[in-house]
Amino acid sequence: MGGAQTTSTEALPFDVIDLTPTTVAAYRQPVTPDRPSSTSHLSPAQKLTVAPGDSLKVRIFERYGGNIFPTIQGQSADLGIQRVEPDGTIKVPVVGVVRVAGLDLNQIERRIIQQLGNKVQEPEVIVEFDAPRNLTVMVAGDVKNPGRVSILEDVRTVVDAINKAGGPMGSSGAGGATGSAANQIQVVVRRDGQMILTAQFSDLLAGGDIPVQKGDEIVVRPNPRVFTVLGAVQKSGNVEMSKHNLSLLEALGTVGGLSDQRANKTGVYVFRMGDLDTNPTARARVFRLDLFQPVSIFVAQQFGLQARDVIYVTNAPLYEYDKILTSIYRTFSVVGIARGNIPITTTY
Repeated sequence: MGGAQTTSTEALPFDVIDLTPTTVAAYRQPVTPDRPSSTSHLSPAQKLTVAPGDSLKVRIFERYGGNIFPTIQGQSADLGIQRVEPDGTIKVPVVGVVRVAGLDLNQIERRIIQQLGNKVQEPEVIVEFDAPRNLTVMVAGDVKNPGRVSILEDVRTVVDAINKAGGPMGSSGAGGATGSAANQIQVVVRRDGQMILTAQFSDLLAGGDIPVQKGDEIVVRPNPRVFTVLGAVQKSGNVEMSKHNLSLLEALGTVGGLSDQRANKTGVYVFRMGDLDTNPTARARVFRLDLFQPVSIFVAQQFGLQARDVIYVTNAPLYEYDKILTSIYRTFSVVGIARGNIPITTTY
């Protein structure tokens, strides 16, 4: 950092930013990550089409005095379960082979009536899904009940599908993970062989949910969002982010704060890599905070921490000086004992 102060920023692989009440404004996090939902308008009446592998239940009635088929008030006219063949057709008694792949239920009903022609007077046809193997999404990974979920069971979004599969493992209830748990879970959605979504589960709950389509693959897996604390603090190491909008002050409090004997209050740094996924030329940033200034406490409350940030608290110069003196003293003590000039003492 001393070198950074005397070197132009163009010659460094990172930018050094002093955190002040003015500069921190650009690095605040919103009070809440919630945003307007993009899936609230979805209707439960989705247009669902039939595909090979689906099973359909077909019933045919005649409106007046059943000739071939009964009337709707009479006995059942259930023609059994019709499985859609690989070529996209079903075989209905009396009607014959009907091509149904790519059609919705209303279109299939009209096609059957058309193919009946003059065989039946004013027929009524009802077609329903029996086992829609094609109208499912796969939910895999760390969920309580992995497997296929039918989108006919009022499953409209990715969160709906995950909740239908029992929610993430370790969640507090059937409604899915809440609090810090949702912040440590990643959701990946693949559609037609392409990855269309990678996000934390907490982001989906905050309004980032998307509609599902048949054949989607949803994978739920652990992806802890952590920050690292090093240097003169009470407890260093990796720390999970307990919530989405964590401030620098809260992060320092999580590890017990600065070490009174060791910490240099003027040397609190946050190291942050650039977003290389979206901007390959992005530069890293080093944020510097002087906690000797009373206003810095308010600045630390406003500075939003991000996953993979590194907080480093330097040692106080006096502490470094004391370490050097201690090392020199021990060296002379060992030499003195070896020569017999210093008696060996043991303290209990």
